[in-house]
Amino acid sequence: MPQNLAVIGCGKMAFAIMKGLDRKAYATVYCHDINPARSALFETEFAATACSLCETIDAAEVIILAVKPQQLQQVMQTSQGRWNQEKLLISVLAGVKTETLENTTGRKTAVVRVMPNTPCLVGQGISALCAGKLATPVQLETARDIFAQLGAAVTVDEKLMDAVTAVSGSGPAYAFLTVEAMINAAVNVGLDAALARELVIETFKGSLAMLEAENLHPAILREQVCSPGGTTIAGVRQLEGNGLRKAFFDAIEKAYQRSIELGKQ
Repeated sequence: MPQNLAVIGCGKMAFAIMKGLDRKAYATVYCHDINPARSALFETEFAATACSLCETIDAAEVIILAVKPQQLQQVMQTSQGRWNQEKLLISVLAGVKTETLENTTGRKTAVVRVMPNTPCLVGQGISALCAGKLATPVQLETARDIFAQLGAAVTVDEKLMDAVTAVSGSGPAYAFLTVEAMINAAVNVGLDAALARELVIETFKGSLAMLEAENLHPAILREQVCSPGGTTIAGVRQLEGNGLRKAFFDAIEKAYQRSIELGKQ
């Protein structure tokens, strides 16, 4: 018998999840957000039924929690007594550990923690999952089935989730920033914006496809492009001289530390 699905928090990540999900697999989809306009959007886009927080939890067996980590305490205080062993709580909250969520439900509800990313919106995301102590293999597979519809899905130890958050969770922003910078640089050397955009996007798409197909270390493929005394090695030298590699080390380290901080708040 199909289960009911609920979404608590109707922000951008929840929208990306719902966009790629096969909603026919669920009897009814319920949603709740503190902003009525967001709940209304989910009603329009996904034929969800907007309810109060407690009504949403009561109505569903599978519940995706997608609020901001800072809102967790309020959500759990309001919903005390609503959690039971018949429910599966799937959390996409950055930094918040499964043990914390289990404790806030009175250790009555199984928890699976997930870190997806926004390319889920176009079916090209990657999501990392880990199960709490109360979750069964079947419940972990239920969560995995949801996120496998949105791209790749991998299972990891929970101790790695902060690092996953810093790399793939935050990673699309790094990629978009890099593409933006290359487009701006292309315009600076005389290309019009439309041509610059096409050249940069297609270059990234082709390079990533080649990286996946060749199954070689990226350094090997980079070296193949760098002819002695040529234009590419001159550009690579400048990137290294300006600290590109250090910038990525620092950015991922900072995001990793921030994920840890969010889990402590």
